[in-house]
Amino acid sequence: MPVDQMSWEAAVRHLYEDASPYDATSPRRHQDWVLDVLALMARVPDPRGWTGLDDAAENPEREAFPSYPFVAHPPEYIARRLQEIDRDSAENLLLALTDDGCTLSNLTRFTESEGELRAMARTILARYGNTATFHTSVNKPGHVTGTLDFTSSSWGYSPLSVHSEDCGLIIVSDTEVGMFWNFSDY
Repeated sequence: MPVDQMSWEAAVRHLYEDASPYDATSPRRHQDWVLDVLALMARVPDPRGWTGLDDAAENPEREAFPSYPFVAHPPEYIARRLQEIDRDSAENLLLALTDDGCTLSNLTRFTESEGELRAMARTILARYGNTATFHTSVNKPGHVTGTLDFTSSSWGYSPLSVHSEDCGLIIVSDTEVGMFWNFSDY
C-alpha cells in the first residue's frame, strides 16, 4: 500500500501529539543500520522532507548535546539493546507508544475506534514497504520468538536516553530508517 506525505504526517501527528515523542526518518546510508540510528538521534533531515515529531526540538540541552534526550552511545551498545520483532508486533507497538507506559490501554484516550487507530499505524508502516524489518528496545516477549505480548502485565525496556523511561520502534528498509520513540519521567 503506497502512502502519501499528507496521510503519513496526519497519522504521526494524531497518534503522538499528546505523547513525548521523537518520530523521525533518515536515509539509510549504511549496511549496519545502527549507524543510521545514530544519525537519526543527531537529527539528520528526513530524506523525503516529511515532518515527524520532536518533543525535545526546542530544549536548551540540545545546544550542548545535539542528540538530547538520547545519550551518546557507541553503535554496539545500541545494537545489543534492540531485538527484532514481526510486523504485527510493530503495529501494536506503534499504538502502545501513543502515551506513557507502553500499553495498548493508551488507546482509550482516543475517540476513534481501535480499527481506525490501527489503520493509522499501518499508514505509518506503509512508508517503509513490505520488506522492512522492525526492532525495539521493549521487552514484552510473546509466545513466539520475535513477537511482543501486550496482554502481559510485565515488561521491560533498554533505555537510550536521559529519561526514566524511554522505549520505541526502529523500522529499517533498504532506503530509510524510521524511529518512533516515547519518553517519560516519573
